[in-house]
Amino acid sequence: MSKNDEIERDLRLGDLISKKPTGDSIPRAVLIGFPCDEGVRRNHGRPGAAKGPSAIREALFKLTPGGKKPQRMLNLLSALHDEGDLKLGDDMEENQEILSESVASHLTNGTIPIILGGGHETSFGHFLGYVKTERKVHIVNWDAHTDVRPCLEGKGHSGTPFNQAVLHSSNTCLGYTVVGLQEHLVAPGHIEFLNDHDCRYVWKRKVSDKTVKRVYSKISSPIMATFDIDAVDQAHAPGVSSPTANGLSPHLWLQAARMAGRNRQVASFDLVEFNPDYDCDGQTARLAALTVWSFLNGLAKRLEKESH
Repeated sequence: MSKNDEIERDLRLGDLISKKPTGDSIPRAVLIGFPCDEGVRRNHGRPGAAKGPSAIREALFKLTPGGKKPQRMLNLLSALHDEGDLKLGDDMEENQEILSESVASHLTNGTIPIILGGGHETSFGHFLGYVKTERKVHIVNWDAHTDVRPCLEGKGHSGTPFNQAVLHSSNTCLGYTVVGLQEHLVAPGHIEFLNDHDCRYVWKRKVSDKTVKRVYSKISSPIMATFDIDAVDQAHAPGVSSPTANGLSPHLWLQAARMAGRNRQVASFDLVEFNPDYDCDGQTARLAALTVWSFLNGLAKRLEKESH
C-alpha cells in the first residue's frame, strides 16, 4: 500500500470540509461560528463560551467520516462548507443581527445552517433568521433549563431566547418544545409561561430513546433544533456555562442529535454553551464535536434517502 493510499484511508473531516465555496454551487449545509457569550455574562453565568466555536472545530476536524458506510458521509461532506466564525463586536444585539443575516441567506438557498455557539443567546439570533425569511418554525430545545426568562430592562441574555422567540411580534414561532428539564433548575414561573403559551416540555427523568424519536415525529412544520450541552450530566460535560448534576446521558444526547439530522423537518441546528475554559482534558470538546458529527451522520442518511 502506498503512502497516498494510506492517507486516503485515514481521511479526517478537516481534510474533507471545504473552507471556500466551490464554484457557483450552493452547499447542502454550512458551519457558522458565533463566538459570543455576552448573554452568559448578563445572566451571571461563567464566561468562556465565546471560545467554543474554534474548540469545537478543532475536535470535529480530527474525526473520521466513519468506518460504517463512509460514502454516505463523504457525499454530505463534499457539499458542506465551513464559513468560519462571524466577525462580531461588543454589542450582543448587533451580533445577533449579524447571525440572523447569515442564517436567513442560507435558509433562502435551502442550505442547512449548523451554528456553533456561543452562549444560548445564539439561538435568538438563529431564530431571527427565520423572521427575516418570513418562515414559520417550531423550536426544539434540548436543555436542562427552560430559557424563557423575561428580558432585563429590555435586554435579552442567555436565559431569555425562547421567551423572546415565543413573544416575537412576527408570530414566526409556531411552537416551542424543551426536552431534558431538571426540576431543581426550573422555577414555577417558567412552567407557568410554558403552559400559558401552549409550549411542550419533557422532564429529564422522562427522556428515553422512545421520547427522542417521538419529539421530532410529532412536529409537521419546519424545526429549528438547538442543543444546550449543559443538558448533559456534568460528569461527561464539565466544560459548560452552567454544569448540571444528574443530566442526560451522552447516549440520549447523541441520539437526539442524530435524529435531528435524520428528520426532514429540521431546517437548522445550533450547539451552545460549551465553555473550553472549564473543560477537563478536552472531554467536553470531544462530546461537542461528536454532537455535530452525529447530526451530520443523521443528515447524511436523510439525504441518501431523499436521493432514492
